[in-house]
Amino acid sequence: MTFLSRRTGSVRQVECDALVVGSGAGGAVAALELARAGRAVTVLEEGPRVTTRDFETSSPAESMRRLYRNGGATAVFGTPTIAYGEARVVGGTTVVNGGLLWEPYAALLDRWAALSGYGGYRASVLGAHFAGIQRRLGMIVQDHGDGNQDSRLLAAAAESLGWRWQRPQRVVRGCEHRNQCATGCPSGAKQSMAVTYLPRAEEFGARIRPGVRADRILHDRGRARAVEATDDEGRTVRYRPRTLFVAAGPIGTPVLLRRSGIHPRTAGRRLALHLNLRTVARFPRVVDAVRGTMFTAQVQEHSDLGMLVMPSNLTPGGLGAALAGRDPRVVNRLLDERAHLGMFTTQVRMQGPAGIAAVLGRTPVLRHGMTRSDHHALTLAFRRTARLLFAAGATELLPPTSTAGPLRGASDVEAYCARVRPGDWELVSVHGMAGCPMALPERGGVCDEQGRPHGFTNVYLCDAGVLPGAPGISPQGTIMSFAHEIVGRHLESA
Repeated sequence: MTFLSRRTGSVRQVECDALVVGSGAGGAVAALELARAGRAVTVLEEGPRVTTRDFETSSPAESMRRLYRNGGATAVFGTPTIAYGEARVVGGTTVVNGGLLWEPYAALLDRWAALSGYGGYRASVLGAHFAGIQRRLGMIVQDHGDGNQDSRLLAAAAESLGWRWQRPQRVVRGCEHRNQCATGCPSGAKQSMAVTYLPRAEEFGARIRPGVRADRILHDRGRARAVEATDDEGRTVRYRPRTLFVAAGPIGTPVLLRRSGIHPRTAGRRLALHLNLRTVARFPRVVDAVRGTMFTAQVQEHSDLGMLVMPSNLTPGGLGAALAGRDPRVVNRLLDERAHLGMFTTQVRMQGPAGIAAVLGRTPVLRHGMTRSDHHALTLAFRRTARLLFAAGATELLPPTSTAGPLRGASDVEAYCARVRPGDWELVSVHGMAGCPMALPERGGVCDEQGRPHGFTNVYLCDAGVLPGAPGISPQGTIMSFAHEIVGRHLESA
């Protein structure tokens, strides 16, 4: 089918075969696989298209403003308020993540199958997709590389405690250790969707439309008839696809469904989050954590509890964010001693509910209800992180609470953990999932085993929202594997 455009009144009408909303890990998979199968594909992306050259010539602060929704500070209200970060750019969050690629655990997929009532997404199916993703993206097991003294210290500490750690599985080619993963790779080494799947999809004829926001799906009797969108000049465009794939992200997809009257009571009602604790550690030796790249060691000793510890590597902006709200005298001292500092991320899988409480116009209001168990998990995670960092030689820790002073030993850590309250935590999340879970309707599912919203025939969801829960690992590999299976099933049945 060819692309046809015509104008009806003041609204431009675009006839298209396959329309993909969103260009991140899920949307890029849909774009490439549909285009490879000979479908005429149009991809709508709300954010801009940014090149490697743009990353090289922009400051990290400029990139944050340009690449992230709300500058990287979307609020999830509750006790405490959580800062949620997601990208708004061609390539989605794969442009600003750490490039980690982990295969979903077989036991996790079995558990999801039992919870969802759908058994078609187990390791026997998704494993083949993950192997293909590995080959396409050139996944490697990355060594510490140039710099990364914080990674070396963390790994040595884990070994001294007898704790499991692993070098990361990353999708990079010729990493130059520029330490700018979170604001766009300036060397082009990170194999994001913007430099891999999407250009390949274009070679097969896909058309990518940056700066176009999908506002509403018009539907009738279980079929999408059109998608109303706003282009980069503020004009309304109505796309009329034969098949619609929605991959607008764990928040964007449920917002679009709710604004369209598609499962408004269940889409986005629950979200699964990974929470990040940031701990700044001071070492007696020079660490120079600015030199290197993020996540070149991962301590997995407590992964069965949903806890991972990684060096996130210092940048001036990241250090400033971690020190915000502290006593200026402490901040000045630490800035003077920056060469001796490392910053570490502890990821914790949240158990309590989170979700979209309301949609005001196009703006979602996000809330969470962190439970007592979550608070205990955060406290346990910090205790174990502190033990690990002191074993690495740290002489002082700044916990993720701006009102807390430096901790200089185990007794300080225990005193801090005894008095910290849920509202004291300073938490960040960059992994949202399960806003439109794949599950039977009676189990809270929004989409069926084909990825279709229940009751629909030509609409497919294929992003982080379809995951039945939080995987406890960086989710890109899981999202892409699910998307490959969803698109594959559609193509087999078309």
